[in-house]
Parts: sequence; structure tokens; C-alpha cells
Amino acid sequence: MSIQWFPGHMHATRKRLQETLAEVDVVIEVLDARIPAASRNPLLETLRRARQKPCLKVLNKSDLADPPRTTLWLKQFAEEPGVVALAISAHQPSDVRQVLPAAQQLAPHRNTPAKPLRAMVVGIPNVGKSTLLNALIGRKAAKVGDEPAVTRSVQRYALSGLRTLFDTPGMMWPKIEHEHDGWLLAACHAIGRNAVSDEEVALALITTLHEEGYGERLRERYQLDPRLAAESPETILAAIAERRGCTRRGHAIDWERAAGLLLHDFRSGRLGRLTLETPESRLQRLAKASPAAKSDMITRDDLSGLPD
Repeated sequence: MSIQWFPGHMHATRKRLQETLAEVDVVIEVLDARIPAASRNPLLETLRRARQKPCLKVLNKSDLADPPRTTLWLKQFAEEPGVVALAISAHQPSDVRQVLPAAQQLAPHRNTPAKPLRAMVVGIPNVGKSTLLNALIGRKAAKVGDEPAVTRSVQRYALSGLRTLFDTPGMMWPKIEHEHDGWLLAACHAIGRNAVSDEEVALALITTLHEEGYGERLRERYQLDPRLAAESPETILAAIAERRGCTRRGHAIDWERAAGLLLHDFRSGRLGRLTLETPESRLQRLAKASPAAKSDMITRDDLSGLPD
């Protein structure tokens, strides 16, 4: 099953985003450090490249991600022309203080009263974009919520130090080309709950955790029998349900409750610091989906409309 989620207001967002790009010098794209490639919006990438705007890739929620894997992704992004990458937690002031100087490096000529730096903060829903913006401007100006697509309009903020920030609504793209990207986005809560059931997302997450070498985290968290590692995701989720009392009358498994518990534990970091894709594992998945993807990953993503 392919997950698609593109609410109607995002069509208007796309047009406004394109207009705002003409006014800015640097794009600050906020990504989820647990799914750095899957959380890249190919529509944003296409628009910014058409305008030839440099980009600061901010891997937010790095405190929830696997540090060695974050290092791999920073190296991957740094190889792209016109791109600087930075891993942060938007809740850490010392991390946030690195963002604007890094953006300034991409437009050193924009640093005078006549030419102040103009940066636009973009990203898909629920990657922590509004939290970062509030930290950058030093007040709660952008609405923050646990549901995707809280911000609905473009806002402009003047900062001290000859800088202006544009805040844009979180925006998905019209079609998620690769099914696995949809599951990763749903697991990280970047897609609205009405697009897919928690049970389906939880089963996909269990599969991905085993594929990425994190199966032991499930066994440790829920005290599961090691022999379950070879069993199906449904069997593992059933075991989690039994261990945590997610049952209904007659000892029937409450699948949605068990799925919700697993997803909450993942999203809150209770399973430990996890990254659900590496440059290598992503390339392998793309190759399985399309033999043509065996060539350069970034180029292939651009051509096929993947979140690169």
C-alpha cells in the first residue's frame, strides 16, 4: 500500500513558497535526523535549485538519532554543491546558535544594512521547524504542535544582526514515489493520522528496525524472547501487546493500542537513538525498487522526484 497525504491547503502553500523564494538569499531546510533523505521534499529541492538558492540542511532531532549515522548523512549532504549540513536539536540553545552563522556562510555578501541576510525556513510537517524558528527569534511566534501541518501561512520576522527570516508552512509533495519513504514519514509522524492506520505503520517500523540492525532494541525494551527475531512483524507486535497488557475482553489483542504504544516509544526516544536509513541502505532500497537507481543516488532522486 502506498501512503499519500497532500491536504488541500498545501497547493496554496506551494505557490506562496515559490513567490517567497525570489525574495530570499538562503534556504534553511529542516530535516528529521532519523530519516534525513526520506524527509527531504523533492518539490522544495526543485524550486530552490531553479532559483539557484544555496541551502543549509538542518538535521533536527539529532538527539533522537544514531550519532554515527548522523555523521554519515552530514558527509553525504556536504558533497552536494551549494549545500552545508548541520545536526542539531532545536531544544538546545547551543545548537540553535550555530544555525544563522552557518546560513550566513552561504551568502557572505548579504551582511550589510543595505543587503541584510534573508533566509527562508522550510521543511515537511512535524520536523520541528516551528520549534527551531521560535528558538531563532527568541519568542513563541510560530505555533508548535504534535500534529503535522500546524503552520498555515508564510510569516516574516526581522532579527537583530541584519537578518530576516521567513517561516513557511510544512509542506509535503503531491506523490510519494517510493512506498518505504511513506512508511518512514508516517513512523516519524510527518503524515496525518487519517492517511494510514497506526497498526500498519507499527508493522512497517518493526520490519525497518530489523533491517537496520536495531532488532535488539525491541527485545530489550519489551523483554521479548530472542527467538522472536525470526518471526513476522505481526507476531512481534502481538508479543509486545501481551507484554504490555494491550488486550481486550477475552484476551484478544488490541492491535491499535499496541501499535500506538510502539510508535510513541519510538518517537519519544524510549527505544534509544535510532536512524531508520543510511546512505547505503537507502541506495539499496532504491535499487530494489528500480534498477536504474543503482547510479548516483542524489541524481537519481532528483530525476525520480524522491525526497532527496
